[in-house]
Amino acid sequence: MVSLKRMAAVAAVSMIGLSACAGTDSGSSAVPGATKSGSDLLAAAPVAAAADILPGSTMEKIKQRGELIVGGSLDAPLLSQQNPVTGEIEGFDADMGKALAKYIIGEPKVKMVNAASETREALLGNGTVDVVLQTYTITPERAEQVAFAGPYYSSGLTIAVKKGATGIAKPEDLNGKTVIAGANTPAIPAIKKLAPQAKIVTFGSDPECMQALKQDRGVAYVQDETLLIANAQKDPSVQIIGSPFTSDPYGIGLKHGDDQFKKFVNDWLLKIQADGLWQKTWKNSLGTVVQGEAPTPPQIGSVPGS
Repeated sequence: MVSLKRMAAVAAVSMIGLSACAGTDSGSSAVPGATKSGSDLLAAAPVAAAADILPGSTMEKIKQRGELIVGGSLDAPLLSQQNPVTGEIEGFDADMGKALAKYIIGEPKVKMVNAASETREALLGNGTVDVVLQTYTITPERAEQVAFAGPYYSSGLTIAVKKGATGIAKPEDLNGKTVIAGANTPAIPAIKKLAPQAKIVTFGSDPECMQALKQDRGVAYVQDETLLIANAQKDPSVQIIGSPFTSDPYGIGLKHGDDQFKKFVNDWLLKIQADGLWQKTWKNSLGTVVQGEAPTPPQIGSVPGS
């Protein structure tokens, strides 16, 4: 989990090149995400042995197609965000998708389909995307609809408020208040559990939730810490309260029942953890603002639903 204790100097770090693309046209659902072939990070990424691309498998279909189709975000700073200058999709989740594409295809060729929290299961179920890499928290309930490789990262929910707000120091303080959350996110049951008298209002994306907070449509916004860290860093009108109060393991969403592909992706995760690529990917994204060494990757298959 990324801890705020590790971020004493975070407010001093520049977010050049990582400003939010809140104006991205969500009606244009597919965006080329191929990285520059000269990237040091991806140049070191492994490629699967030919024997691992099983005949008739999802891996073979992706390789024959020549690109990995990823459901993800275009507006999540440090995780998966389209650079307004280069058009490249950058961040931890984005780079993980490119590295997986290289492992399958031999080149980091990705097409990004802009997904929302409420559409991810459908995109996987109907075959629109091959994988979802989008801070997709593994839960037993979701695992009834999709398969999860991983977990590949662990974070947690925390609270953001407008700077100067008072009266909120912990989740229980949200009781009786209007609280903002992303639609179909783990924040909703967490708020209901810890602050059952809170009124929850939901929005479809992180930028919409941030805008609602700044417009006083709620007094607090509960979201994954990694997103809120980036939001608060680039927007000084917002501050984070306390440390994460949940542990949320991220999984790579796959089509339900595709055990071959799940094993393949899990094997890839183990490989990039062992050879240090996972850690380099973290340092290249989240690690540009979080002080200290890369965290220890979570154990594959360590949580219910994985």
